[in-house]
Amino acid sequence: MMPAIFRSIQTAGACCLCVGLSACKGKSDPPAAAGGAAAQPVPVHVVKVRQKDVPLDLRVFGNVEPIASIAVKAQVGGDLIEVNFEEGQDVRKGDLLFTIQPRLYATQLAQAEANLERDRALALNASNDLERYRLLDSKGAGVKEQLDKATTSAAVTAAVVKADEAQVLIAQTQLGYTTIESPIDGRTGAVRLRPGNLIRVTDDVPLTTVVQLSPIYATFAMPEQHLSAIRRGFAEREMPVTVRDRKSGQPLGTGKLTFIANTVDPETGTITLKATLPNTDRALWPGAFVDVILRLDTDRDAIVVPTSAVTIGQRGTQVFVVREDLTTESRPVVVGRTVDQESIISDGLKPGENVVSSGQSRLLPGSRIVAKPEPASEK
Repeated sequence: MMPAIFRSIQTAGACCLCVGLSACKGKSDPPAAAGGAAAQPVPVHVVKVRQKDVPLDLRVFGNVEPIASIAVKAQVGGDLIEVNFEEGQDVRKGDLLFTIQPRLYATQLAQAEANLERDRALALNASNDLERYRLLDSKGAGVKEQLDKATTSAAVTAAVVKADEAQVLIAQTQLGYTTIESPIDGRTGAVRLRPGNLIRVTDDVPLTTVVQLSPIYATFAMPEQHLSAIRRGFAEREMPVTVRDRKSGQPLGTGKLTFIANTVDPETGTITLKATLPNTDRALWPGAFVDVILRLDTDRDAIVVPTSAVTIGQRGTQVFVVREDLTTESRPVVVGRTVDQESIISDGLKPGENVVSSGQSRLLPGSRIVAKPEPASEK
């Protein structure tokens, strides 16, 4: 008969064996449960890979400058008798702006013209005398001395006539300066003097300023690292420039690059550029600060996906491609650059393929998916 102690050990061993078998059986259950969970489709957003032209834009801030700003000054002195425009008025080239008292300059012109007529008569008489003495000398009349005097007198009176003609021209010019016209098409500024004031030629302050508003410049600076590409594009084609409001982002005008400075600023490492814009609607105003967008180039037929579709995996940058059986494939891609929430894919995708744009955190290679409708904001 087996002792009691051995029966106890035998019973305990049997119990341990049963517990061990139960534990082993329990470990084999989770894979089945896990497999059941993986079989459930994962709801995600799916988008199609597109091919389109994508611009390469450089964005900086700049300021608006007039192409021409003319300080209008008087070139003759006198009483200001009339201002022929309103402050802030648009004027055309040749429009009358100011009138200075012309009486003095008209009198000077009349005097110069009278002197000219008198000296022309004297010159004509001297010329006739010279011709008579030449005729007598040719006949041997012995008038050599008189001929020399007549020659000198004719030359002197002819020179006096030329001087008188110059004085008439000066007087005519000064009389013309008594009316001041707009030198360009533009907008007038404030008027410094009103009718009745005495104008002095030595005054440094202009009577007004005329600023050209259309067309107009947008001046900006780009880092010198872009200089080679900018020069190449400038030589090959027109380079579009868009100007936007700095606060609202609203477009204020479009034009083209027309000027590249001949030196790089050594202190800032930038190159100054200017774009010319029509500004027919006067949306751009001299002195204003604006956002400037220079179109450097355009990537033709680029392959693009939403930036949200690109994730970082163990092999680097990747996207989840949706197969025809609605399972996913993790595929490495090369991203060129990002523009307005879209990424240009240099390698790894083809147009027309479907990729997951959101919900990737729940995906594994081979996961089955179900496409969710796009949110209203993304449509």
